[in-house]
Order: sequence, then C-alpha cells, then structure tokens
Amino acid sequence: MDPSALNSSELQHFINQEKEKAMVNEMVAKLTSVCWDKCITSTPGNKFSSSESSCLSNCAQRYMDLSLIIMKRFQSMNSMR
Repeated sequence: MDPSALNSSELQHFINQEKEKAMVNEMVAKLTSVCWDKCITSTPGNKFSSSESSCLSNCAQRYMDLSLIIMKRFQSMNSMR
C-alpha cells in the first residue's frame, strides 16, 4: 500500500486495521502461552490426551470470554467521555 496515495481518513483506517491485527496476534500468542503452560504438564506425544484437549479448549474459551468482557468495558468507558 502506497502511503502517499492515501488521504488522512484512509490512512487512519489503515492504521486502525493494522493495530487490530497486532492486537489479535498478541492475544493469540498470550492465549497459546497461558493455556499451554496450564494444560500441558508433560512432554506431549503425537496428539493431545482427551484431558489436555478439553483443558486447552476450556482455557481458550475462558480467555476469549474475558478478553471480550474487558474490551466491552473499555469501549463503554470511552463512550462516556
């Protein structure tokens, strides 16, 4: 994308999209690290055990739910300004 071809609103939109992508990537990396440390307690084999799979799924779901709650809270705080 050629930045000189963008007007200020297009540039701002592009910057916001890139920030969102970076946040998603950061969230996935954090989720992977936290859930892996919590759920994988021994050296993994060819595939996860059923308890590891269940733990990873539950951990990821809780992490995403909490992130959504936090995001909504920040949005509501910003809208009050």
